[in-house]
Amino acid sequence: MRTEYVKRLKELKLQLLKMGSMVQEIIDVALQALLEQDMEKAALVYQMDDRIDELELEIETECMNLIALQQPMAKDLRVIGTILKAITDLERMGDHAVNIAKQTTIIGTEPFIKPLEDIPRMAALSAQMVEKCLDAFMKEDVRLAWEVAKDDDAVDELYQRIYKDLIQMMIHDRRTIRQATHLLLIGRFLERIADHSTNIGERVVYMVNGELVELT
Repeated sequence: MRTEYVKRLKELKLQLLKMGSMVQEIIDVALQALLEQDMEKAALVYQMDDRIDELELEIETECMNLIALQQPMAKDLRVIGTILKAITDLERMGDHAVNIAKQTTIIGTEPFIKPLEDIPRMAALSAQMVEKCLDAFMKEDVRLAWEVAKDDDAVDELYQRIYKDLIQMMIHDRRTIRQATHLLLIGRFLERIADHSTNIGERVVYMVNGELVELT
């Protein structure tokens, strides 16, 4: 029984990594759709999100089965609890990628009011944070979890710069207001993705140390 339980828990961790990889990919595709103003890629984001939602349910079901049948305690229970929290954060990241795709569709093929420089940086850093927080989970590395929080600070700084630049554009040229509003929302969605990665980092610290902390 113990051998089977250890095997199923290991498979559960691998499923979480798979979900994280899918989230990294959906962020990348959502960004490509924006930068290339590619409506087909924007539509693909919706399909990718459906699969992420399905995987979340599969992982949640397996977590509940392990709790019911194996009655894990102490560290093992914290591991399963962390997985349950992490899949919720990952699912919401997928939702934010869909929101980015929606804004991309609204902007359509109209010329950008400014070169998109900080938004791609935010997207790359947000995807990197997803990888790092899941790496921290697999390695049970508290130091890596804290690094995720530092990356979140960098994402916040980029968002503040985007916000200030776009607000200034709207003040000086009312014709930019419509698109600038959509770009602000995209920046906000990327900032929220980073926040969800930080949430996972906090759960990793709890999993390892048994202490609930705020990393930001």
